[in-house]
Amino acid sequence: MAKKRYVLVGTGVRAINFIEPIAQRFREDAELVALCDLSPTRMAYYNALLAGKLGSHAVPTYGAEQFEKMIKEQRPDCVIVTSKDSTHHDYIVRALELGCDAITEKPMTVDAEKTRLILDAVAKTGRKVQVAFNYRWSAHRTKVRELIMNGTIGRVTNVNVEYLLNTNHGADYYRRWHATMADSGGLLVHKSTHHFDLVNWWIDAIPEQVFAYGRLDFYGKKNAVARGEAERTKYARYTGEAAAKQDPFALDLREHERLAGLYFDAEAETGYVRDKNVFREEIDIYDNMSVIVRYRTGVQMNYSLVSFSAREGMRVSINGDKGRIEYAEFQPTHILGIDESKREAADKASESIHVYPLFKPSYEVTVKRLEGGHDGSDPVLAEQTFSAHPPEDPFKRKAGHEQGAASILIGIAANQSIATNRPVNLLDLATLNPGAKKLSELV
Repeated sequence: MAKKRYVLVGTGVRAINFIEPIAQRFREDAELVALCDLSPTRMAYYNALLAGKLGSHAVPTYGAEQFEKMIKEQRPDCVIVTSKDSTHHDYIVRALELGCDAITEKPMTVDAEKTRLILDAVAKTGRKVQVAFNYRWSAHRTKVRELIMNGTIGRVTNVNVEYLLNTNHGADYYRRWHATMADSGGLLVHKSTHHFDLVNWWIDAIPEQVFAYGRLDFYGKKNAVARGEAERTKYARYTGEAAAKQDPFALDLREHERLAGLYFDAEAETGYVRDKNVFREEIDIYDNMSVIVRYRTGVQMNYSLVSFSAREGMRVSINGDKGRIEYAEFQPTHILGIDESKREAADKASESIHVYPLFKPSYEVTVKRLEGGHDGSDPVLAEQTFSAHPPEDPFKRKAGHEQGAASILIGIAANQSIATNRPVNLLDLATLNPGAKKLSELV
């Protein structure tokens, strides 16, 4: 059987999660045949990695304006999209129209109009889109899904999620293009899509209506000045800035081999500065958010995200008519591409699951932690994505375009609700199988 042919567009730091498994573990089944990006420097970085450490070979490279040429010349079966969030829809739609399937990093896109374009393109072409939700694939999160599937707490009625980003990982979103709503949809789309998808999948339900609040309470120039930290606002970026040496928010790209190779060395080509000051004027996303979601099944979810916390992690409680599940995870600091040995971790990685049945003693569910990136999720997701014969997955963790839309539409609706101070019905944003109630009824 011929190898499945892949091209990848967007060679930032996230691309390694796709390039590495194709080049190493699944080279018998899959082949990377080209890279596409704005930056020749970034593509050269990955080609050096492919020909060196990854034990593969360099591949042809194409500029962003040569996307169609790449498809014509390389004849891929599938396009992997790891570009800036606001461009995902463009590459996905063009890939489908040119006869390819697509795999996209989350979020699938950033607003309702772009979501509709993707849904329409799938309907028109019959091609497939997979959204790479790595959150679903860890052992502990999968166990929560299994407990709910098995009726451990009966019919789910309510979910509460508190997610915390610390002042290392959380701050990093405000250094990058993620800090502008037009590029990322804000953290309610870019980051929370992980959490919304996880809950959708855990409880097997489709979101229906959203109400939300959001503010910029910590990052941005005005907040720093109000706290008496005006000195931290006086430099545009951190790399090479002597005045930022003692700033706890400083990030010097030159100290991290991958960030230097992919971003600092490519600045002349792209104009993209990866280490902007987190206390600058232009930030227009929120850092403190609260969301209420009603599902088509009647389940209600309360969700909060704070991105300037003293620690990093998530607490979840899931209530049913026969009991309650409490899931917690806390993580050491995490930024892709950074040498974490240069920073002190505030917390060791830990995960726990406790079950509280009605009228019976509570108990802890022990789960063996998997090895690999994203709490062991990355190797399992890669196997299901790139192996020609992946093992059967009873938990149905692969997500298509409709399930991808179900997660981002919560964040998109939340942004609209914050702006209008009104609840937002998701069906007013995009037609998502109006007759279905369960997430498993969606592709």
